[in-house]
Amino acid sequence: MSGERVSFRLSLGQRWEAADSLLCVGLDPDPRRIPAHLGKGKPAILAFCSEIIAATADQACAFKPQVAYFAAAGAESVLEELVRYIHREHPGIPVILDAKRGDIGHTAEQYAAEAFDRFQADALTVNPFMGLDSIEPYLARPGKGVILLCRTSNPGGGDFQLLESNGERLFERIARLAAGPWNGGGELGLVVGATYPEELRRVRELAPTLPLLVPGVGAQGGDVQATVTAGLDAAGGGLVINSSRAILYAGEDRDFAGAARRASVEARDAIRRAVTARQH
Repeated sequence: MSGERVSFRLSLGQRWEAADSLLCVGLDPDPRRIPAHLGKGKPAILAFCSEIIAATADQACAFKPQVAYFAAAGAESVLEELVRYIHREHPGIPVILDAKRGDIGHTAEQYAAEAFDRFQADALTVNPFMGLDSIEPYLARPGKGVILLCRTSNPGGGDFQLLESNGERLFERIARLAAGPWNGGGELGLVVGATYPEELRRVRELAPTLPLLVPGVGAQGGDVQATVTAGLDAAGGGLVINSSRAILYAGEDRDFAGAARRASVEARDAIRRAVTARQH
């Protein structure tokens, strides 16, 4: 299947244009919040996520399943099935596997095989803390996206990401390397939280053409207008603005999929308005 798909960057660019959307829908299925009428266990997770996908696909530029939610429930097979479902029913929408892997050598190769061969993801989030050789096994996969943690949305991110060396903060160094010597295959992106718009602006300056995966909008309180103002690229795109809980759990009864659709439409339209305001 992976050989039949276009590259991550190409598919993402095509999806931005086709859907007129910068909204990424995160798939973080918490069994405690899945509506009771769907039952329990892996069948409930599959049914819940499948209905969310069907309800939001036309608003999404990407889907971002968080592997931990599936693994904790012993539902990795459900994740495999969901990615196949997205590729089959919505073939233009890239799947970003959020796993934040970070290791070297043969272990990193196995993580790459897990993400791209087993789960058939189009892109993977990766922790670059261990340096270039820790991301090379992912970069060796032609057409697969590698999205590096840069300035994360959590409050503790600044403990290390703001440290300075030779007048450069750590997150700035990651952005500069990702936009330059590390990006030989052209498939790198960066994770930058909506909760820190000034740092987001700085990352965009250092990486003017890289796609930025932006968590923190919605439940974490990131501001859409500030995010778009800081992170939009010169072409009027370049952002993958993720919303997970605010969409997934917009409703928790039998109309959960309808509520998710309404929430995703609202989020997509808010982003569109912010883009229009930024361009004028």
